[in-house]
Amino acid sequence: MSFSIDALATLAAGFDSARLRIAPVEADQAAAMLAWLLDPQVYTWISLTPPPDLATLQARLGAWGTRCSLEERELQLAWSVQRRSDGAWIGALDANLSLSGVATNVGYFFGAPYWGQGLATEAVAALCAHLDAHGITEQHASVTVGNDASCRVLERCGFRRIGLLPGNDTLRGELVDDWAFCRGGRQSG
Repeated sequence: MSFSIDALATLAAGFDSARLRIAPVEADQAAAMLAWLLDPQVYTWISLTPPPDLATLQARLGAWGTRCSLEERELQLAWSVQRRSDGAWIGALDANLSLSGVATNVGYFFGAPYWGQGLATEAVAALCAHLDAHGITEQHASVTVGNDASCRVLERCGFRRIGLLPGNDTLRGELVDDWAFCRGGRQSG
């Protein structure tokens, strides 16, 4: 599969769900996200680190948007998630896409005040549908062993657990195992 410029533009564009607006990551969203991104709970299961200040977060968000890694032969896309009811920026989604048209990693994280409301499931389901609509029907994700809530999000979105990835990530300086998930395409380890 190859991506035309027009296809890339629509793939990187925003999309919506019933309660959410999902837009490309932009630096000007930083101020609205900073408070929940400073909460240590957010980093319990992900290998990111809290931004030390607003300027750093703005720089991170500015650099995190759509980019192409020629070395890894992947397109990397990122979106911010906004709740429609009040305009709050509540989380983020990302997807790494191989040149063969496979989502090699679907990722997400949300502020702790927005957990347990089905918002992550809704956002990930919308991302999967968005990728499907662009012919990217094989989608992979990984979740740190122990993060049962995130495993449930993926399972509700049609992902199947396909194996264990020993030492796949590093959290707070320690190697951790991840569960591998797949939706569509190849469903075995």
